[in-house]
Amino acid sequence: MPVSEATYKAIVLEESDDTWELVCGHLRKKPPMTQAHGDAAMELSYSLRSQLDPAMYRVRNNHARTRLPSGEYYVPDIAVIPASLAGPERGQRLIDGYSEALPLVIEVWSPSTGEYDVSTKLPGYMARGDLEIWLLQPETVKLTVWRLQSDGSYTEHHYGAADTVEVSSLPVVRIHVGSVCRL
Repeated sequence: MPVSEATYKAIVLEESDDTWELVCGHLRKKPPMTQAHGDAAMELSYSLRSQLDPAMYRVRNNHARTRLPSGEYYVPDIAVIPASLAGPERGQRLIDGYSEALPLVIEVWSPSTGEYDVSTKLPGYMARGDLEIWLLQPETVKLTVWRLQSDGSYTEHHYGAADTVEVSSLPVVRIHVGSVCRL
C-alpha cells in the first residue's frame, strides 16, 4: 500500500534511528554502509564544512531530505544547504527537507546502494535542478561531477586521485579527491 507524504514525515520524526526515503510511494530504508563509504563521506563533509561560512551554508551528512516534484524524498549522503533555506521553523520538530534546488548534493558509492544511486537518485537530483551533483567512488578513488548548465542540461566531468576539484556552485571551495578517499 502506498505511503502518503504526511505519513512519511510522521515516520521520519518517530523513527530517529533509521534513515527513510520515500520512493514511488513506498518507504525505503537506507542500508548500512561500508567503512570506506563512511570514511569518505565524513572526510568530504569535514572538508566542505571547513571551507564554507557557517552563516551562509550548512553541510548535512545523511540527514537532509531532497523533495522531488513527484513528492518523493531522497536522502543524499552529503548536501550543502544555503542557510537562508533553514527558515523560521529552525529548532522546531520538522524534517530537514528541501524542495528548492541545492548548490551541491553528493552520493558516495557503496556496494549496497551504488546501482540504486546511479539509476534512481542521480536522475532525481537532476530533475530537481540541483546545481552540482557528485558521485564519489572511494574504493577506486574516482569522482564524477554533473554541473547544471543554463539550458537545463548537465555536463559530466571525471576526476581521479591526483585531482583537485573546484565546486563551481559554491564560493572558493576546492576538494582534493585523493585526500577524501583515504585508503
